[in-house]
Amino acid sequence: MFIFVDFCMNFIILVTVLFLIIYYYCTSTYGVWKKLNVPYVRPIPLFGNYLRVAMGIENPMETYKNIYYKLAGFKYGGLFQMRTPYLMIRDPEIINNILIKDFSYFTDRGIHMDFSAEPFSEILFLMRNPRWKKLRSKLSPAFTSGKLKQMFSQIETCGQDMVINIFDELKKNPNEIDIRDILGKYSICVIGSCAFGLKLDVASDDTSLFLSHGKTAFGPSIFYFLREIFVMISPAILKIIRIPFFPNSTTAFFRSVFKETMMYREKNSVVRNDIVHALIQAKDIKNSSKDEILTEDHILSNAFGFFAAGFETTSTSISYCLYELALKKNIQDRVREEIKLTKSKYNGVIDNNFLNDLNYLNMVIAETLRKYPLLFALFRVATKTYRVPNDSLIIEKGQNIIIPTFSLHFDPKYFSDPEAFIPERFSTEEKSKRPNSVYLPFGDGPRICIGKRFAEMEIKLALVKILSKFEVEPCEKTEIPIQFSKLSIVVIPKDEKVWLKLNPISE
Repeated sequence: MFIFVDFCMNFIILVTVLFLIIYYYCTSTYGVWKKLNVPYVRPIPLFGNYLRVAMGIENPMETYKNIYYKLAGFKYGGLFQMRTPYLMIRDPEIINNILIKDFSYFTDRGIHMDFSAEPFSEILFLMRNPRWKKLRSKLSPAFTSGKLKQMFSQIETCGQDMVINIFDELKKNPNEIDIRDILGKYSICVIGSCAFGLKLDVASDDTSLFLSHGKTAFGPSIFYFLREIFVMISPAILKIIRIPFFPNSTTAFFRSVFKETMMYREKNSVVRNDIVHALIQAKDIKNSSKDEILTEDHILSNAFGFFAAGFETTSTSISYCLYELALKKNIQDRVREEIKLTKSKYNGVIDNNFLNDLNYLNMVIAETLRKYPLLFALFRVATKTYRVPNDSLIIEKGQNIIIPTFSLHFDPKYFSDPEAFIPERFSTEEKSKRPNSVYLPFGDGPRICIGKRFAEMEIKLALVKILSKFEVEPCEKTEIPIQFSKLSIVVIPKDEKVWLKLNPISE
């Protein structure tokens, strides 16, 4: 009897000790904001403020938006993604300091990567300083205005192929079309041609490996979702459960293609002013610092990174724009009228100057990127200890930071009636009324998207081509409002499709 009682007592003590150890581990990071006297949202053990995301109930951008409003009245506040403490910055002035004025304290994004185990994921977007700065400086010349003008004819050819593809699809089904699929093929054609000198006939081949792997790179993935959850609990978990940032089959495919392209150019002394040429030049640079050495893996991974990012983000943004124009016929008609008048002004010649003259279309695109920013937040990490100007807060080196892009874009303080689609918000007069750093679809500062102007040109040309030939309207399959995927690292539709009806018109 006594032995049984002793066993029970020992068992209870053991369970209690284990529970306390686990509880301590799950909550050991939760005192950081209280110690710093920083306002914060109360966390749940292990899950922090990320329970609804971890359970697959809510998209991260909705979670950030809820936290953003719970911290209303404060310039910044603390939250916890699982066990990891993050500082959310709400104040535009502090955001501007982090992204631009005091950028030297926040040079890295702070997205956890083990590049030694996964070198093919060291793309420019994720790369750390000083290697990031070295590669960025070598790639920037590939995106000058002069280089973009040289690429225009190639983009226009892809636009013509896109229109032919739309007509072919309408022959199969005139009542509905997945415009995001069409635009995905257009984007792959553009990035393949302009960045890598590849002629990709994806429009006539639904099984194209470029298309399928391009969709896989940033598409919804339960594996990527689990990877991020594990990182937020403890990065050490990834050393046991190795889940790559990008699927191995996708990186292997692109590695093979781009390595072959680069070897051919080097062997045959082919010089073409594009991203591949800039990458080849970067590979040949001799660096004094070991940390800045650019290996073949770095160069090949960045070739893949440009291809994947240029495909997914641009095609999805154009799809969202057409979706809004389908729902707002008056705005669509005004855009089409502007295109028609500008064509008359330029005698029907569509070139870079023509696109730059489409002021109202520029506002429409800007409003699209406000409502549908592809990155719902910007991430930074303090690379040096930083004292916030005119404030008592000291941000310690290593602290993770969130700048909630989506929440800022929907804050009525900066954008009245934020759910409405109002292009006039981006008139010169209206923009002057807003503080800097509340509109960040491409980020800002030294780490602003390197392909921003390239993407804007690609978007405008596609819209001109489509709206000149078709009226866009909703169809039976059009989802109103659009629901977003809970498993993707970018803001894409839940079912990855945008269904619309396109009615051919005579110009």
